[in-house]
Amino acid sequence: MTASSLDPDAAARVAAFGVVPPMRQRGLAEVRHGLESAPLPDDMPPMVAVDDRSIPGVSGDIGLRIYRPSRAENGPVVVYFHGGGMVLGSNHSFEPLARMLAVASDSTVVSVDYRLAPENPPPAQFDDAYAATAWVADNAEQLHLDRSRVAVAGDSAGGSLAAAVALAARDRRGPAIFAQVLMYPGLDRDMATSSITSQPDAPFLSLDDINYMHDLADGGAGAPHDAYRVPAYAADLSNLPQTILLTAGCDPIRDWGERFAARLRDAGVQTTLTRYPGVYHGFLMRADATARGRLAIAETGALLRAKFAHQLEF
Repeated sequence: MTASSLDPDAAARVAAFGVVPPMRQRGLAEVRHGLESAPLPDDMPPMVAVDDRSIPGVSGDIGLRIYRPSRAENGPVVVYFHGGGMVLGSNHSFEPLARMLAVASDSTVVSVDYRLAPENPPPAQFDDAYAATAWVADNAEQLHLDRSRVAVAGDSAGGSLAAAVALAARDRRGPAIFAQVLMYPGLDRDMATSSITSQPDAPFLSLDDINYMHDLADGGAGAPHDAYRVPAYAADLSNLPQTILLTAGCDPIRDWGERFAARLRDAGVQTTLTRYPGVYHGFLMRADATARGRLAIAETGALLRAKFAHQLEF
């Protein structure tokens, strides 16, 4: 990837960070501190209400943050899982994306503070994601939400969790998932795909960064082999919820998402795939910073609103 591949505003944002040492060199504690201490935008979309609550999980409580963009009753809900390679991120650091998704889709967003690796080896992340989704569905009436319109969404590693929850809900006859929104999702472990080999030094996610986070995420759990850790390993993608999947043109894991979208389509799942050229992995975390990011949020939200307004049985 060359600098000219990026949109001008995306290139300017990358340049503003200067030379960023690899995550492995900085160490996990420093990377986490940098992410969590970064100031949030002053003009995040306002909410009618933001509520924090704790729910029981498989091993201890799970923190949820509920964003309500309007006072509408019995509206749709998006259960959202943040990115960060299963080892970084929180409801705090990914609050801008959660808020923008709530406004764009005109939906309540429930953001899940799942446990992070390596302190909590897999399947802790999946267990928390699935338990949170089931809790939202089971308590929809109490939350003044529509149980028939529960979507799951996630960016990067969170996209992998959203896809895994949809697979497990199908397999276990669990909560009915209305739709899944997968934003540049980390669905695979194929390190030989062309989008990775052609841009090993991609901004904000280099090849070494990917390997480092995989090393951390797999610590104490061994190599992944099941579809709830790596959704691309699923042999059957039929009977999954309608899917909105988006990728970034300058993202090394772009091919993972696009291959998954093709498999969903071939399995008969209604699937929308959009590649946003000129942007890097993670561009939606601060979607307001680039024109392409603002467009992607607007388009993704519009698709979700349309699907929620026109329910179809599959």
